[in-house]
Amino acid sequence: MDNPRDIVFESAGPSAVKSIKQRDFLNTWLRLYAHDQQLPRLADYRPERIEDEVADIVYYSVDAGRDKLPRVVIESQGARLANAYGKIGGGQDLDIFLGAKLAPVVMPIYYECIRRRLPIYTISKVVDSRGRDVDYERLLLPFSDGDSVTRILASLKTISEDGGFEISNLLRGSDALPVFALGCVIDRDLFHAKPAGGCASDIIEFN
Repeated sequence: MDNPRDIVFESAGPSAVKSIKQRDFLNTWLRLYAHDQQLPRLADYRPERIEDEVADIVYYSVDAGRDKLPRVVIESQGARLANAYGKIGGGQDLDIFLGAKLAPVVMPIYYECIRRRLPIYTISKVVDSRGRDVDYERLLLPFSDGDSVTRILASLKTISEDGGFEISNLLRGSDALPVFALGCVIDRDLFHAKPAGGCASDIIEFN
């Protein structure tokens, strides 16, 4: 993707998710989804050892009642993400927290999750303050207290083939925007806890 703002969401199964912990999070969501064949409630979501992942988790509330785009508000923010962005965002609208530079790149991912009512998985390429390449893996899981998406849980992982990297200001310190290497809508094998299938060729574009 030459333009980092041009996000293309491919159809995918759960095996598209690389992180073992994120796959576990997704499978827990899938079991709840399959039980009633509808979006689960966040209160019913209890993956094992979630307390070990607190630093990499962000909770959002969603208000879809606005005239144009939904409002996504940061409820609580993991310590690693706060470090990566260089500030704490609890209580802020996500687009305001991201700022004018990053919001047009990142917000379409959340809007697609809300629009599709399905998990979204992305991998974007960023560079740390020492010029090392870092993969930023994002898994968004939608929840509902009614018909529309009302909450989102985000699991966020940072991995570098170079080994160590500088997490501080990772997502704000560079002038270069994140470049998306992968964008998936998890819309296949939704009724199976065991992962199967990867990204498919049918493409869904965010408008």
